[in-house]
Amino acid sequence: MSYNDKSLFDRATPVLFGALFIIGLVAPFAVYPTFLMKILCFGLFACAFNLLLGFAGLLSFGHAAFLGSAGYVCGMLVRDLGVTPEVGIIGGTLAAGVLGWVFGVLAIRRSGIYFAMITLALSQMVFFFALQWKATGGEDGLQGVPRGHLFGLIDLSNNLAMYYLVFAVFCAGFFIIYRAIHSPFGQILKAIRENEPRAISLGYDVSKYKLLAFVLSAALAGLAGATKTLVFQLASLTDVHWHMSGEVVLMTLLGGLGTILGPLVGASVIVSLQSELADKVGSWVTVIMGVIFVLCVLLFRRGIVGELQALIRRSGIN
Repeated sequence: MSYNDKSLFDRATPVLFGALFIIGLVAPFAVYPTFLMKILCFGLFACAFNLLLGFAGLLSFGHAAFLGSAGYVCGMLVRDLGVTPEVGIIGGTLAAGVLGWVFGVLAIRRSGIYFAMITLALSQMVFFFALQWKATGGEDGLQGVPRGHLFGLIDLSNNLAMYYLVFAVFCAGFFIIYRAIHSPFGQILKAIRENEPRAISLGYDVSKYKLLAFVLSAALAGLAGATKTLVFQLASLTDVHWHMSGEVVLMTLLGGLGTILGPLVGASVIVSLQSELADKVGSWVTVIMGVIFVLCVLLFRRGIVGELQALIRRSGIN
């Protein structure tokens, strides 16, 4: 839901989130858990990206760097150093946050297309590093990452146990994003997005807030990437490639930019389409995704959730 629809959203939030939480708890008994885990990982990735673009107004073309680098760090920690999976996830998240700070310091004082291009260039440097460094496995990726035992007790090789860990990670990340949006920090981000010169005139350190938003978004994207590595027991170049940065833009726009649940909806649609079409059309999946992007921009620019909100407003529900 849109941040601006407070009256409607405030009334619907407890029931809606409660229903979604219950659905999440029972879903693995009805749907293949690995498929659900992929949706949750990419849903969190898209929500993290939406925090930056939808609420801070910063378009990054380099978010794949945080998803992929966190995956590599988590994989190395768990496979090569033998740490427990929760330590690997935390390590990957912190690494992505630090990388986000480096990206932010270099790019945050630029805006618009210049900001986007700087993030893309930095992301490509990370991709090249992952390709050339022997420890990452190069084109083969980091394979054979064990899921291990959560807290040394719970065997994550069990898909059901792994699913509930991923679900818990998603809920924690989503809660952080929700609280950030509905806080004074989120209000300031929204003010910066709407009118940056006015925010500066009110005395806000705009660069500092942008940097904080960028680091938070990067860390949460890393949380998604580290968790994804444990799910598929693999960290690959796909996750750090610029295509992935474009894919998360598509997920966010398709679901609804600047909405709470839109990125999750968009991620669900894209992952489902890729899963269904991969065996049927092969490499044409990329073309189909491109067509969907064009149709989204031309026909329903507010995205799925955004259009539903507009429909509710037109029907007079407030």
